[in-house]
Amino acid sequence: MSNDLPLTKEAILDAAEQVLRRYGPDKTSVVDVARALQVSHGTLYRHFASKASLREAVTERWLHKIILDPLEAIAVQSGGSARERLRTWFETLIQTKKTYAINDSEMFAMYAAVTLDAVEMINTHVNQLIDQIARIIEEGMKSKEFRTTEPKVTARAIFIATSRFHHPAHAKEWSADTIEQDFASVWDLLLFGIS
Repeated sequence: MSNDLPLTKEAILDAAEQVLRRYGPDKTSVVDVARALQVSHGTLYRHFASKASLREAVTERWLHKIILDPLEAIAVQSGGSARERLRTWFETLIQTKKTYAINDSEMFAMYAAVTLDAVEMINTHVNQLIDQIARIIEEGMKSKEFRTTEPKVTARAIFIATSRFHHPAHAKEWSADTIEQDFASVWDLLLFGIS
């Protein structure tokens, strides 16, 4: 079992993601990932101290690629209505998580599990999302679409108020018949509060 190619963290993460999708987060071991890379599991421990740190790294990369980066593209858009961009940002977050919960259930399950264990990494991720929301709110305040508030405090409150629609703990509720109407009602109330 030998692979002559230099082993990079990206290669390990790519292999781990494939193996996690094949076996699921609960059944995947470091040995499975090492086998896919044709290296010893000890080699992987030089890059990641434990199975938990490997899972956290895979999840962090997934969150950046699938969630954070596409939302950043919405947050940095210029022109147009901040109100519409804010709604688009949340609808994109909600739809992305819903789609992955259905179509990439292994990665979504790992993400949901990591949210319970990797508190610091998840807090960093959530704060990055809140920063994006705050920038949109700040632009809305400049254009007089939103009343003057503390953008980051308001962003955090909106993020928390909408958590039923995007937090993985509520994933089973996302297929409810009333979920879209529930979001619309919450959204109208939140916009009323900041307008």
